[in-house]
Amino acid sequence: MRVDRSDIGAVVDAMYACISGPAGPRDWATQREIFHPDSRQARTGLDADGRPTMIVMGREEYQANVTPFFEANGFFEVEISRRITEFGNMAHVWSIYEARTAPEDAEPERRGINSIQLCRGPDGLWSILHMIWDNERPGLTVPA
Repeated sequence: MRVDRSDIGAVVDAMYACISGPAGPRDWATQREIFHPDSRQARTGLDADGRPTMIVMGREEYQANVTPFFEANGFFEVEISRRITEFGNMAHVWSIYEARTAPEDAEPERRGINSIQLCRGPDGLWSILHMIWDNERPGLTVPA
């Protein structure tokens, strides 16, 4: 998939598209196109004792971490709300998402927020530099 990286929204749309689909392989070529080579992705949550946890991954580490899950499971993450702020060569996107195991599922399997930082490179195109996310859980809900 070719992505119009001059458009922040198109980059975010491509991020969702490359991880969503039925059980099986994902579009890692698009991930490499839209994520900066030095990018980091951080999955946050709570451990069994309720303490905050975080796994920080580069592009290849993320791919290795999630491939077994994607191979065995359908996963469709859909953005339901987006707020973009931009200043010079940096941008921040608050993106609220819902994830389902199949597009026709009535209820999402999870919801959460992706916090995405992008940078504009010398070529004038946007890349995701950092992304951190957390899912809803008891006591933590996505704002209306």
